[in-house]
Amino acid sequence: MSDTPPPPPAAPAAQPLSESEERLYATLSHVGIIVVGFIAPLIFWLIGKDRSRFVDNQAKEALNFSILVTIGYVIGTVTVPFLIGLLILPTVWIVSLIFCIQAGMAANKGTEYTYRFNWRIIK
Repeated sequence: MSDTPPPPPAAPAAQPLSESEERLYATLSHVGIIVVGFIAPLIFWLIGKDRSRFVDNQAKEALNFSILVTIGYVIGTVTVPFLIGLLILPTVWIVSLIFCIQAGMAANKGTEYTYRFNWRIIK
């Protein structure tokens, strides 16, 4: 007999999400952008990507859009001294507000939403 310890038990597979949980995670991924920026879709993508194809798709879509929104805010903030930022910042806020609400409503119905303007960095 050898003195090697037995292998550790395999990690349990992640439980799939129920349909209502899928819709909730996807909705919060989109609407969370309004409140906490890219943090909400990042958290829901990390939690749900292995448990639901719908959450994986929608949280990635929201995460990519939130990165684009963050870039818009940075550009707007940097250009405030040149006065163009005073136009960029409210425009980015209004566009993100409208699109995030539309996406949240679609996700709550269980429909996949694709942002009209998005830079798909995370695939």
